[in-house]
Amino acid sequence: MEKQEYTITLYTENSIGMIGRISIIFSRRKINIESLNTSPSEVEGIHRFTIVISESEEVVRKLCRQIEKQVEVLKAYYNTNDELVWQEQALYKVPADVIAEKAYVERLLRQYGATAVAIRNDYIVFETAGHREEIDRLTAELTKYNLIEFVRGARIAIIKESAGFHQKLKEFEKQEPSPDVVENEFLDQQDGVFTM
Repeated sequence: MEKQEYTITLYTENSIGMIGRISIIFSRRKINIESLNTSPSEVEGIHRFTIVISESEEVVRKLCRQIEKQVEVLKAYYNTNDELVWQEQALYKVPADVIAEKAYVERLLRQYGATAVAIRNDYIVFETAGHREEIDRLTAELTKYNLIEFVRGARIAIIKESAGFHQKLKEFEKQEPSPDVVENEFLDQQDGVFTM
């Protein structure tokens, strides 16, 4: 099966150790996580994980099913890049004299929509957002002009054809409980049942 880039979106309870338990599932399957972002979601108390991997669809499908078996995981989705609106953020530290002397660098930064977030006598820090390829191109260009430091943030993504997770929760809350109430026949016999 052919590998391609997939973005996995997980909705989880906000509990300690969740990142560790999720990453162990990837480690056991020897799957490299290319990008990982966690943040609050649109539903209070629910966190959203955005994980980027390169695998076949069959592996990703099985992986999502396994992740959903975790008690605190409410839902796992996987999508291709075409099914998402996504961005990555980057910060660049560039020598101030390069910006002052080279009009090309200033035009380049404007072309990529970079904005200054810190200006000092010795350097300027710029911020931009875009797809990985755009950020890679800008990084390659700035490397020619003594790029001091560079950092890229993890992917953030929104599923195009989704009404949001809060809609799923509302649908779940509307469902009535089963009319068949199952009683535990041993409930009143605690001492007799739980003896060794």
